[in-house]
Amino acid sequence: MKLAIQEAKKAWEMDEVPIGAIVVYKGEVIGKGHNLRENDQSPIAHAEMIAIQEAAKYLNSWRLEETTLYATLEPCVMCSGAIVMSRIPHVVYGATDPKGGCSGSLMNLIEDTRFNHRATVERGILEQECGDMLRNFFREKRNLKKQIKQNNTDS
Repeated sequence: MKLAIQEAKKAWEMDEVPIGAIVVYKGEVIGKGHNLRENDQSPIAHAEMIAIQEAAKYLNSWRLEETTLYATLEPCVMCSGAIVMSRIPHVVYGATDPKGGCSGSLMNLIEDTRFNHRATVERGILEQECGDMLRNFFREKRNLKKQIKQNNTDS
């Protein structure tokens, strides 16, 4: 999870929402990613999607069996779908996402037994650190917005 947090910090440095993910296969990181939605202007440039694509390229297979995905935030519906479709068997995440999480919060797509493939999910790993990073990022954004508004009012 520490490596996923490092990825999230890369996103923050790029003024992206700080979410990071890695895919591990037999103890080796084979995919990593951080949010790039703003940079790429792409709705699918989520950390998990990027890490999954890297892992598939590394294994030369869309089947990511025997892997574990670590993410700093609970995967959304798109990322949860990609996890199921790529057959990742185990997911570990840090902070829950009550507004968009599909690995237990809004729904539990990843563990849904109606799918042929599903993953086990381990929740809340380094949750405080992952959640604080997101809270601090958005607090910083709100404060900057207030500062700009105040400066415009004072002018």
